[in-house]
Amino acid sequence: MKVTREQAEANRERILDNAGRLFRERGFDGIGLNDLMQAAGLTRGGFYGHFESKEDLAAQASRQALASHREAWQARPDRSLGDWVAAYLSDAHRDGRGQGCGLAALAGDAARSGPAVQAAFAQGVRGIVAELEPQMPAADAEHQRAQALGMLSTLVGALVLSRAVGDDPLSRELRDAARQLLPVGG
Repeated sequence: MKVTREQAEANRERILDNAGRLFRERGFDGIGLNDLMQAAGLTRGGFYGHFESKEDLAAQASRQALASHREAWQARPDRSLGDWVAAYLSDAHRDGRGQGCGLAALAGDAARSGPAVQAAFAQGVRGIVAELEPQMPAADAEHQRAQALGMLSTLVGALVLSRAVGDDPLSRELRDAARQLLPVGG
């Protein structure tokens, strides 16, 4: 039976959603195409109708995951930076890797990936920094950008290290230290 254009697009979105979650949970190399397609409820045979390669899927899934993180921020009615920092450094975000920030979950994988994945990450970082910049307390745009870059680096680094040490008092200490360093607290 021929798949309609609408169904093909829905299948593609389902693959991207599941791949984004599974890549964040297991890393790019931690899951194969068969399992990715099975999670989307599809067979491996249909994969190449949607993507050129697993690297292409990784790039597109990363782009989508990073954009969804930014869109979630934009959709917040209060958009309080302090609340966002608190949520980002929370136990729930630390433990919810599959639904959490793609930067913290996949930055190490992206650094070892090809140009398409790295371009997706660069685009994601630029987008998040663009959201943070106008909210930084510095008096001029150059310093606001530096603060936004520092804030994002601090948040991601604290979350990555917090996950790496496990459910340990050091995990909380790392996140608490990051909160104290940031210009908004949390």
